[in-house]
Amino acid sequence: MSRAILQVMIRGRVQGVGYRAWVEYQATTSGLEGWVRNRRDGSVEALFAGTPKHVADMVALCRHGPPP
Repeated sequence: MSRAILQVMIRGRVQGVGYRAWVEYQATTSGLEGWVRNRRDGSVEALFAGTPKHVADMVALCRHGPPP
């Protein structure tokens, strides 16, 4: 089985809206490993590790963000 690892930075309105917690929940639900953290500059940084499909799906989710 192949494995993908990808580090991403998410900018925009991501702090104060539960974005980090949402990313953590989505990644855990998808069976991904890694970490996610808020950064001082207001962005969110994450590292996803898992199957290429699950990592790609998580990146797609990050582009849309949590429901309003």
